[in-house]
Amino acid sequence: MRNFLAFLQRFRVLLFFAFLQGLALTLYFTFLQFPRVQYLTTASAVTGSILEVRNDVTKHFNLSKNNQDLQKENIALRDSIPSSFIRLENGLVKIDDTLHRQQYSYIPATVINSTHHKRNNYFTLNIGSEQGIKRGMGVFSEKGVVGVIHNVSKHYAVVKSCLTENINIDIVIEKSGQFGLLKWNGKDPRRGTMWGVSNDTKVDKWSRVVTRGGGGIFPRGISVGKVEKTEAVEGKPLWDVTILYSEDYRSLQRVYIVKHLLKKELEDLQELIPQEKEE
Repeated sequence: MRNFLAFLQRFRVLLFFAFLQGLALTLYFTFLQFPRVQYLTTASAVTGSILEVRNDVTKHFNLSKNNQDLQKENIALRDSIPSSFIRLENGLVKIDDTLHRQQYSYIPATVINSTHHKRNNYFTLNIGSEQGIKRGMGVFSEKGVVGVIHNVSKHYAVVKSCLTENINIDIVIEKSGQFGLLKWNGKDPRRGTMWGVSNDTKVDKWSRVVTRGGGGIFPRGISVGKVEKTEAVEGKPLWDVTILYSEDYRSLQRVYIVKHLLKKELEDLQELIPQEKEE
């Protein structure tokens, strides 16, 4: 107690000055409008900056979860579109939609390794056979076609991307209905080629190119890209159609695997097609 009193006695002038200063500032900000507004504005700006930084940090740590939630939402929406269903009967569509059966479902995945500068390029995904992934399944992203499952292990899968030799995906020019095969010449990762289009038909520049839906790999209508230019193939009645890909394979991160629910039935039926004998 004696030490406390000695402290007050020694610093009494400084303490009294601090008290008077605090009282003066309180009266100043209380009764004068402009200084009070300036003070509150400054305080709000500082608080806002702190909250903005905190929000940015929170968004960064929640980014992965948000992306996964978005993938699930996209799958739910895609599961409900007409291209994922097959018609069971002819006639009018009933309100309960019992005339349709789901033909495709979709499995989300993340790209954990990839190449784009080689002649044949592949992507590695973070899911495998335990998640129902099988060789031959189609893979696409939100922007467009990615490739086809090439190899599968228990927890991983390797995708043969559109940047490989003889990828051979059935595609169609949406506007005209002309169809062909998607190929890649090994040069530009932003451009592919559509092979098999007859040059006696007109191909409009920037026409949208989508999956044809044949072979049971992809549903019809998934984006591939747009027609950038056409050139006549020397010695053949065909166009060499250059496609500007919808997806940039150099920055691919999240994809979806197509599961064809009726593929076994389709394959069994196609095996019954008579094969031509070689002469």
